[in-house]
Amino acid sequence: MASWIPYALLAALFAALTAIFAKIGIKGVDSDLATAIRTVVILLLAWGIAIARGATAGLPALSQRTWVFLVLSGLATGASWLCYFRALKLGPVSKVAPVDKLSVALSLLLAVVFLGETISVRGALGAGLILAGTLVLVWS
Repeated sequence: MASWIPYALLAALFAALTAIFAKIGIKGVDSDLATAIRTVVILLLAWGIAIARGATAGLPALSQRTWVFLVLSGLATGASWLCYFRALKLGPVSKVAPVDKLSVALSLLLAVVFLGETISVRGALGAGLILAGTLVLVWS
């Protein structure tokens, strides 16, 4: 088994738990405030881990290009979370989560367009099945 697979599976599990915990926790709370609280928790956790593992020693070596793209990634993450929490506030997890996971198919497409990655027929079929599955789950 590739070394990344357990982490990817754990990421999927934690993402699923995120949806459930968020839906329960967001009742009676503004979605933007809920996102802000979640972000502080993630900020403290991520910096705590980075400091504990000594990863912050690499800060001075980061290039300007790295900073730009990490900041853009952070902005995209923030926008995603704000939209996700608003969607959870307004809709059921059983419909919001599948639409959110369209990011998998969109990531494949964007990787081809912007990173020059190639996608196999199986990869394209998988992305199509994700799209089809989302449509079935949301419009059933």
